Amino acid sequence: MLSDLCKTLRPWLGALGLLAATAAVGQPSGGPYGPVPQRYAVPQAAHVYFVAPDGRADAIGNSLGEPTTLEAAVARVVTGDAIVLRGGIYRTGGLQLNQGVSLQPYLDEAPVLKGTRVAAEWQALPNNVWRTSWKTLFPAQPLAWWHAARESMHTPLHRFNNDMVFVDGEPLQSMGWPGELGSKGFYIDYAKGHVYIGVNPAGRTVEITAHDVALHRPSRAVHGKASDRKGFQLRGITLTQYAYRAIDIEGRKPSTPVSEEPTDDPVGPSPESEHGKEVVGTLLENVTISHCSRVAGFFRGDRLVIRNSLISDTSTEGIYVIGSSDVLLERNLIRRNNVERLTGYYPAAVKIFNQSHRVVVRDNLVIEQPYSNGVWWDVGNRDAVFVNNHVEGTMAGVFFEISQGLTVAGNVFVNNQQGARILNAAGAKFHHNTFVNSPVLIDRTERSAQGDHFGWHPQTGPDVHERVGHVFEGNLLVADAGVKGPLLRFEQPPLVCGKVTAPMSTRVNGNLYLRAGDGQPLVSWAPTTAAAGAACIAQHATLDAFRQAVPGVETQGRALSAPMGAIFRSPELRRYELARVPEGVQPLPVPAEVRRVTGWTEPTRLPGALPAAR
Repeated sequence: MLSDLCKTLRPWLGALGLLAATAAVGQPSGGPYGPVPQRYAVPQAAHVYFVAPDGRADAIGNSLGEPTTLEAAVARVVTGDAIVLRGGIYRTGGLQLNQGVSLQPYLDEAPVLKGTRVAAEWQALPNNVWRTSWKTLFPAQPLAWWHAARESMHTPLHRFNNDMVFVDGEPLQSMGWPGELGSKGFYIDYAKGHVYIGVNPAGRTVEITAHDVALHRPSRAVHGKASDRKGFQLRGITLTQYAYRAIDIEGRKPSTPVSEEPTDDPVGPSPESEHGKEVVGTLLENVTISHCSRVAGFFRGDRLVIRNSLISDTSTEGIYVIGSSDVLLERNLIRRNNVERLTGYYPAAVKIFNQSHRVVVRDNLVIEQPYSNGVWWDVGNRDAVFVNNHVEGTMAGVFFEISQGLTVAGNVFVNNQQGARILNAAGAKFHHNTFVNSPVLIDRTERSAQGDHFGWHPQTGPDVHERVGHVFEGNLLVADAGVKGPLLRFEQPPLVCGKVTAPMSTRVNGNLYLRAGDGQPLVSWAPTTAAAGAACIAQHATLDAFRQAVPGVETQGRALSAPMGAIFRSPELRRYELARVPEGVQPLPVPAEVRRVTGWTEPTRLPGALPAAR
């Protein structure tokens, strides 16, 4: 498994090492991102249980020579105990654990929890099709809010089933009938319990999902023990190939089946003191979670930390944080969400949802997300921090919606459809970020608590007239000729023109715009009475025009044509320091709060996330 993981990561190892070269001069740090190999000593715990894939359930498990099973150990442990896993594959799932215990490898061995079983009995059918019978199937439907009339022509319903099939470790894609399988597809006849593939299984390992969750952390009694309200500590373990999710941590509400909305906990506006307290202090470190049919995990509970972990090949979300406060996500490698290309499901590699407070996303690498957003705060969140991250190849790198209070600083956004999107939110502050072919959109709509498609959601955030207070200062925006439209957009629809007249921002200053090509607008601004028609949006081709239309903005900003030759030190090596500082561009003061959350010490910086090359 480790060799397979190294092969998978090899294309990125060089990039990570090159990023690391910037660590001494700026942010992001350059990693290492994702799991760091460790040698785990046997912990000093009240009781240590040794487990192995071939352990015996009736063994006590108190020595390496007589390991028990993982299932037996999970049922026995109490707060303060530890489970030490020998290397190998554990084909298991549905493990319920409600105690504050630790799980880790033995020394440098590699334990892998898999939610599949091997399918060994196949019947050959005509036209290069093979069939097997399978009892553990996971049919599913889209949730009730999915717009079938709009989306079903883009996403076939069979994509919402949670079964997965792997051939020699490679995932197959679900198909609608046996006639379209080819060598990369599978089809399931749920009425008869048959799985079909289009590749000869002889001499290959074919795995089919058998469990829909690896580790379930209830907030109620299991195994005869009441919950201690303490989160588990999970280190150095791989969880892969689970239908639905690998980890599910409950809040007040029991975990839901796939047919029900999993995120309504709490339901409606809730004081911070009333949620996130059922399970506190969960830790994931050097963990790999991959190939889950929906999400890597639903994480509920205050003081969650996910550090140096790999989250890869998920579908609707990777990390899903719900109703939790004082959360830290740092130095994780998060890649390839929405691998099934579902539409109408609002995918995000990281979703922070439903009145989560003070969630810090710091120094992560978010990549390979062409069909997914990057990190999305959605519905009622407060005082978020997004600093020192590298985000590349997403739909929206950072997305902040129906929430209040966000600091975005020291990040590098590269080749995103939108570097940042701020929607129906208040108080988003951008300082010293670098946006490369990644426009920024800050907008508000008429969406309110009355008659909303998602019911109570808008009640948790600022109302229509409160969607103000954004700051955009000291940022570097660079675009080649392929980027069309404004690089910085403040917009609202005609329906709210004349009704919402306060500007979304009064602080847009000191930004540096470098753009190749001619004829494209630089900034759009709303609301403005100068715009013709009902749209109340004006586009400005130059900063001078912007300053004349909106007095007080960009007094220190510069907009220049992108020079011929190198703009950055080496984008091929992911070195996004300016190759030279354009004449007249000066360092700007960095607010004390931004220095605190980024770790910067200097009182001034040039526009952008990184110092210029020397």
